[in-house]
Amino acid sequence: MKTYKELVNNILIRLREKEIVTIADNSYSKLIGIFVHDAIEYVESAWSWSNLRHTFTVATQANTHVYTITGSGDKSTVLSVINDTSNGFLSYQTPLWFDDKFLNGTPPVATPTSYTFDGLDSNGDTKIRVYPIPDAVYSIKIQALLRSPDVLADSATIKVPFLPIQALAYAMAVEERGEDGGVTSVSANVLLIVIVHKQSLAQAYLSDAISLDAGKDPNALVWEAS
Repeated sequence: MKTYKELVNNILIRLREKEIVTIADNSYSKLIGIFVHDAIEYVESAWSWSNLRHTFTVATQANTHVYTITGSGDKSTVLSVINDTSNGFLSYQTPLWFDDKFLNGTPPVATPTSYTFDGLDSNGDTKIRVYPIPDAVYSIKIQALLRSPDVLADSATIKVPFLPIQALAYAMAVEERGEDGGVTSVSANVLLIVIVHKQSLAQAYLSDAISLDAGKDPNALVWEAS
């Protein structure tokens, strides 16, 4: 695994630029930081990476049915919700289903068996609603994919494979240099070939990384009719 700054420096080296101490060193390192961050988001969204899986714990309270998944942010993907106290999975229901239960009737107070999403709290973390309304304290385990936040520290460790990120960010950097360089038609054609090659390389790295990660959970690629 690489840090955010290491990836930025890897791109700068390939561009024959001086390595930086911090990404905020100069305007160009900031630009490369943006390219790397964009590439990180692209790769993280391309697959349910095993390294991004994280378990959150929410403790319910009696007579309260809305809870914040603290630290989840707004880019996490919930994989499963488990009532660890009662040893059972909560099933997902739509917000409309919840509205019917809460607005068109009187919801029971008992062990939670269902959940849905309820937007974000003031900190930008995901909220969920549970049904029935809890009658006691239950430990709810939420397994989710926890992706990188919008703002990364230089020392932030990137948990997904770095090769596709590096190749994609480099392709973006090469393309940007061509746009600013005032290249001739001949060199522009060569530049286009280089960019396409780098993008294809990034996709190849990504496909290989997904294939390797899928081997950790073969059932992830098994489709079942619902």
